[in-house]
Amino acid sequence: MEPEVERTASAPSAREPDPFRVTRAAPRVRWRLLPWWGKVVLVYAAARALTTAFVLVLANEQGPNAWTGARPGYFEYANLWDGRWYQIVALGGYPRDLPYPDGVHVGENAWAFLPVYPGLTAVLTWLSIPWNVASVVIAVAAGLGAALVFHRLMSRFLEPDRALFAVVLFCVAPVSPIMQFGYAESLGFLWLALALLLLVERRYAWLFPVVLAWSFTRPGALAFALALVLHWGWRWIRRGREPFPVRDRVLAASAAVFAALSGLAWIGVAWWATGDLHAYTDTELAWRSAYIGYRELVPFTAWFQSGDWWLGQPLGTIAVVGLIVAFGVFLASPAVARLGADIRFWSIAYALYLLAVFFPQSSTFRILAPLFPLLGALALPRARWYRWSLVVLFLALQVGWLLICWGVDGRDWTPP
Repeated sequence: MEPEVERTASAPSAREPDPFRVTRAAPRVRWRLLPWWGKVVLVYAAARALTTAFVLVLANEQGPNAWTGARPGYFEYANLWDGRWYQIVALGGYPRDLPYPDGVHVGENAWAFLPVYPGLTAVLTWLSIPWNVASVVIAVAAGLGAALVFHRLMSRFLEPDRALFAVVLFCVAPVSPIMQFGYAESLGFLWLALALLLLVERRYAWLFPVVLAWSFTRPGALAFALALVLHWGWRWIRRGREPFPVRDRVLAASAAVFAALSGLAWIGVAWWATGDLHAYTDTELAWRSAYIGYRELVPFTAWFQSGDWWLGQPLGTIAVVGLIVAFGVFLASPAVARLGADIRFWSIAYALYLLAVFFPQSSTFRILAPLFPLLGALALPRARWYRWSLVVLFLALQVGWLLICWGVDGRDWTPP
């Protein structure tokens, strides 16, 4: 029988560190020591890796379609749908003669797709990078930039762990796969995040180049113009508590006018190139004709038209009114108030913009994505079960979005 003293001597001293505990703790220590941008990069990379796994599984099940053969590779699969329109813009530019498939109405054409994203992708193709790869590289890089700027924006209002969790939600959001497909959304997110950060920091002069780039990347500058008007009014009302010097008044007002003109600029470019004042708006209306036929663009009617098409009456109208009320209640919540007035102004402005011009259909989820700053309100609870549950839910919804909107199933009428 071994003496008791020997067994005691062989046990680790209470003062000596447990090597196994140190090993387990090491990743946490390294994580805490990372700079904020390093954490964002790792979160973004992990999210994109998960999405890539989902996409590869779905691509392996994809049958032949208008864009690819059966079981396409990742980069080919990432350039379905509007990805080919951007390639058409890069290769052939925009048509001077609008198409009229039925001899009366303007058909789908390249004027619906703004030039910055295909232009940047074309630059990479000049370096002998294939289009399918180049389009994804631009999208992924822009998405990372958006995540980094979004973190800085959230850090103006939230504690570090909450700001980082808001970025996690942004990276795993249901439509986040679009940030690694051949679409311009990532660039749009980047310009939006930059514009909001500059607005929050009152750096109005820098808004001019950002808004200009944004207005030729994705629609949204008109909504930002309204957000700037609301911002100006808010600062004017509060000028007794927060100084609103003349220089800021002039710059903020000028930025609002500039954003409005920039938001209308593409309409003018299409008019100049085709000779048709309605070239852009008629082109956009062509995409909704498959649902409700060709109708004039009457502001603030499209959501009710869509409600009628999907649900009939009176449920269609009730559903639209219910969504408007629910969104208003959410914006009035204390959680959204934590994010500051400017994010609320943007959310109101963009929601009004969509209510005025957008016809809800399967692209609705992607079109709603510029409301991503509101994810900060969902990042407030710190309970682990809540955070993990929300991440799992978002990943599940991501798979659902890919199944419904991205994969092509015969004569698919659910484009992303």
